[in-house]
Amino acid sequence: MVHHLSGGAWGMAGRRIWEAGTRTLPLMALLFLPIAFNLDTLYAWARPEAADDHILHLKAAYLNAPFFYLRAVLFFAIWGGLAYLLNKWSREQDEQPAQLIGPQDRRFRLLSAPGLVIFVLSITLMSVDWVMSVDPHWYSTIFGVLMIGGQGLATMAFTLVVLAALVKHEPMSRVALPGVVHDLSKLMLAFTMLWAYFAVSQLLIVWSANLPEEIPFYLERLQGPWQSISIAILLLEFTAPFLLLLWRDLKRKPHVVRRVAILVLVMRVVDITWTIGPVFRHHGSTLHWLDFAVVLAIGLPWLAVFWRSLAGRPLVPARDPYFKEAMAHVR
Repeated sequence: MVHHLSGGAWGMAGRRIWEAGTRTLPLMALLFLPIAFNLDTLYAWARPEAADDHILHLKAAYLNAPFFYLRAVLFFAIWGGLAYLLNKWSREQDEQPAQLIGPQDRRFRLLSAPGLVIFVLSITLMSVDWVMSVDPHWYSTIFGVLMIGGQGLATMAFTLVVLAALVKHEPMSRVALPGVVHDLSKLMLAFTMLWAYFAVSQLLIVWSANLPEEIPFYLERLQGPWQSISIAILLLEFTAPFLLLLWRDLKRKPHVVRRVAILVLVMRVVDITWTIGPVFRHHGSTLHWLDFAVVLAIGLPWLAVFWRSLAGRPLVPARDPYFKEAMAHVR
């Protein structure tokens, strides 16, 4: 949706990758079912004893199972509706006989403007529901945008990894030019800085306020066994990618920037584990091999569906009326 509003050659290379990613939503809805059926195992607010907790009692109007399920259905409906329309119109665009600008092309922008706002709001609420509420006594008003920044960072990293795998294959080789890879790498650098800004802002706000319901989140993660993970996140998710992506030549080489992107993706998994893990680890342990086993158990089926979906459509939106104009600026 950002590309439909802004245009540019960078989106022409990544558009079909992102569309294929949205077509995995049915699988993600299926994978959400174990969470839905085990709320009381994952979320303290869903257990009967939560009624005796004063703070959870005050939050019960929002944190309750029926409302949680309703919001989850609404999230998937919003994402599915946006994905369906964008993919449907993109397929229709591929089938049109010529690159002509018409009402069928303007509808991308007409949907993307309000759709982007709705999407950001839904991701913010999803982050509160599915991630932040695993520790229902803790809260952060910046947590939603922090997760959005992390999602954008992971998206750019994954896009560059896929482009590097396809860069030697037609027709992607005619689109994934050094200038396009450079633009996508700059976006990954921008999201790296944006994510870091939100992360530091949250830390400073919580640390300076020093409130008893907020500060334990960082005390538990910046001391003891999780401290080494915190240092790794600082060095490998921000410092190393930030410094490497400052080099212009590196950003123009897909097989080189791919290594940075893979590092970012791995550290995003570690970061999410760092955010959620301490709630369930009460005996001083940090990362466990099962954490990575779960990632593989979810990630491998997702990748299989993604690659199959990507192969089922043209890799390049060559019928987009802005395609030639956009690519002319990077040749």
